[in-house]
Amino acid sequence: MLTSHIPLARPKPDAGEFIDILMGRKPQVRTPLVEYIVDDVVMKPIVENLLGRQWVAFGSDRDSQQAYLDNFIEFWYRLGYDFVRFEQSLPFPESKLIIPDAAPGSPKSREWADEHQSALSGWDDFERIHWPTIEEFDFFAYDYLNAHLPDGMGLISSHGGGIFEHITWMMSLEGFCSALVNDPALVKTVADKLGELMIGFYHHLLDLDRLIAVFPGDDMGYNVGTLVSPAALRTYFLPWHKKFASLAHGKGLPYFLHSCGNLEKIMKDLIDDVQIDGKHSYENNIIPVQDFQSRYGNRIAVLGGLDLNVLGASSPESVRAQTRFLIETCGGRGRYAIGSGNSIPSYVPVENYLSMVDEAIEISSRHLAPTG
Repeated sequence: MLTSHIPLARPKPDAGEFIDILMGRKPQVRTPLVEYIVDDVVMKPIVENLLGRQWVAFGSDRDSQQAYLDNFIEFWYRLGYDFVRFEQSLPFPESKLIIPDAAPGSPKSREWADEHQSALSGWDDFERIHWPTIEEFDFFAYDYLNAHLPDGMGLISSHGGGIFEHITWMMSLEGFCSALVNDPALVKTVADKLGELMIGFYHHLLDLDRLIAVFPGDDMGYNVGTLVSPAALRTYFLPWHKKFASLAHGKGLPYFLHSCGNLEKIMKDLIDDVQIDGKHSYENNIIPVQDFQSRYGNRIAVLGGLDLNVLGASSPESVRAQTRFLIETCGGRGRYAIGSGNSIPSYVPVENYLSMVDEAIEISSRHLAPTG
């Protein structure tokens, strides 16, 4: 792990400045780091080998949970982030396909949504299944992070998984699309049930005094368009995102959205109606982040964008070069934070991820260095 700047010996996180830059309230004096998720398979060797700490998996007992969260905080802190981002999901009944993770050395399993078999296929299932309640959910991890962040750091959080994602995971994509045509009342009822439960979840999160932004994920697209018609998204799901965003705005916090795929047909809705404050998740084969920023960067913040094909399959030198390009191009325009185009999954080489972070800190340190 050849890095010049990380781990930082004396980090100086500034969550307030991070938000001010992305909201356009402050000039882009630096290009801050942002990330959506860093997989534990990538995080573990960094915690052990770079930070010199003992890795502990997040278990069912409080001791392991606290040890994991202490490492989690230290990871984000010592790598130069202004925040930690954390999410968990209410335990909705969902049908998943599970196989061993193909990433070298990974002990984990990978889950995919079952597109054919479902946990909810009709009204009988809606009445039969156990719907989780907010009262049953254990918010310990959120509360612990909120209480133990170093000075200057903020918490960015959300409900794990978006409303469109969860309905397609519960009903299967095939079953959901069939219901859109044959039983739209069921689609609306399930979406509204999910939305109300998520509203309750967000009410708890928004009481956390270190929360600086709400940043959910809800993948609604694929390479050439939205997964279902824009009209269906506008009818059943975007109104809920508007409610979530309104809750965040009511607390004076931005609402950033991670959503994969080609969302061009609903970007006007997301910006004008939902009123997202920033967008995350980009693929070069859909629209490179610098092109997206040229189109929308005068209205919303642009988060991340270093394509996963570069992070996952190129050399550390190529990662550094792309990091410099994005900071000079997108960072030069303002309201930009550097990070991956999606997340840091288990198959991204640790040295590539660290090269991106180290290069970003190198450039920021040059920009912030006092002049003679």
